[in-house]
Amino acid sequence: MPMLHPSPLLRQTLLSDAVTSAACGLLMLLGAGPLSGLLGLPEMLLRLAGAILLPYAAFIAYLGLREQLQRPIVWAVVIGNVIWTADSLLLLISGWVEPTRAGYAFVIGQALVVLMYAELQYMGLRRSEGATA
Repeated sequence: MPMLHPSPLLRQTLLSDAVTSAACGLLMLLGAGPLSGLLGLPEMLLRLAGAILLPYAAFIAYLGLREQLQRPIVWAVVIGNVIWTADSLLLLISGWVEPTRAGYAFVIGQALVVLMYAELQYMGLRRSEGATA
């Protein structure tokens, strides 16, 4: 497996993504009831998204603390973040949910943050020693 030494940008972005994902995951998991009414999003969707984010955050934090990373795993994180962004936007245009204005703002806002992390992780990957991204 091709290994790389993560650049400071990649390391910092992975750790920031972990902190943000953990905070958002806890908020959605523990506050799904009140958030559901405020955002117009199904409570179960919020709980499920929150439950998914917590192990993801732990995994990303683990990666951010490693001295070496496998290039395909970093690519999987970048691609996963792009897919999360696309799925968030698909949720809004699909008609599956009827979010409030606050719900639209929440989904679009978190999608933009996730897309920002994908871009920064890609840039950090390119700057990493041993990377041929």
